[in-house]
Amino acid sequence: MGVVLLSVLLGAGEVGPSRALAVLAGSGDPEARFVVGSLRLPRTLVGVAVGLALGVAGALLQAVTRNPLAEPGLLGVSAGSAFAVAVALLLGASATTLRVSAAQLGALAGCLCVLSVTRLRGVGSDPVRLVLAGAAFSGLLGSLTALLLLFDQRAADEIRFWVIGSLSGRRADDLLAVLPGLALAAAIVVSIARPLAALSLGERVAAGLGHRPGRVRLLVIVAVALLVGAATAVAGPVAFVGLVVPFAARALAGPDIRRVLWLCLPLGPLMVISADILSRLLVAPSEMPLGVLTALCGAPVLVAVVRARRMPIL
Repeated sequence: MGVVLLSVLLGAGEVGPSRALAVLAGSGDPEARFVVGSLRLPRTLVGVAVGLALGVAGALLQAVTRNPLAEPGLLGVSAGSAFAVAVALLLGASATTLRVSAAQLGALAGCLCVLSVTRLRGVGSDPVRLVLAGAAFSGLLGSLTALLLLFDQRAADEIRFWVIGSLSGRRADDLLAVLPGLALAAAIVVSIARPLAALSLGERVAAGLGHRPGRVRLLVIVAVALLVGAATAVAGPVAFVGLVVPFAARALAGPDIRRVLWLCLPLGPLMVISADILSRLLVAPSEMPLGVLTALCGAPVLVAVVRARRMPIL
């Protein structure tokens, strides 16, 4: 709750903490009420949703691939979602609901590619090679997204603003558009938490306990697609949240995926909103892209995970 309050009180504009507090107390001048009610509060709520979605999605991907480096941004899931939204914008899909649907379809395609790669001999068994394969996939889709900018200058401006990853200008309508997908993903996660914990012990053990590993993987794919698609549709591709948040959750709760998922609920918004606050203040009155700050946090964690597992870098 502390970072949520700070997100509402702090910003790059002229409305400082004292004027924002006056609005929260039920008074305040019209300008402050507009900034707090129409800009900062919706932005903060969207940040909470994005943090929840990416944190849980990262934990699910790491559990189903049994790979601590699995993360939507590193494995190309976010890139697939971003490319699908870019195509939708190029085709004139201005409605938020259409962007969300496109993002979720793109994330679904990215999830399928990730799990297909894990089946390849010598790749899925090596976490570093899997990340390298994901990086190649992300680079390809990033190049295709950049190529789209050449076709339509009108759409290019919107695509260019969107693909940097930011919460700036997000409205309550954006949050409402992704809530159905997030609610469906939450229901799926609740239903597969116990089977996923059993699957972490091995397919034979999970099957012996009465679970169906194939069905669990399919539901994980759907849940991750819904979560990453929703987050990407409203905030653009934000990397490393799905790596840092589950890493911190496991450090606090241990390997049990059920406890990890519960801890991702507060830790995800904590990371995203903290990074968003810094993005507003570090270069005020301008803003830094949110993805830059999450990458600054995530890169050291990536190095720490690789070194801790003593993975050979090819």
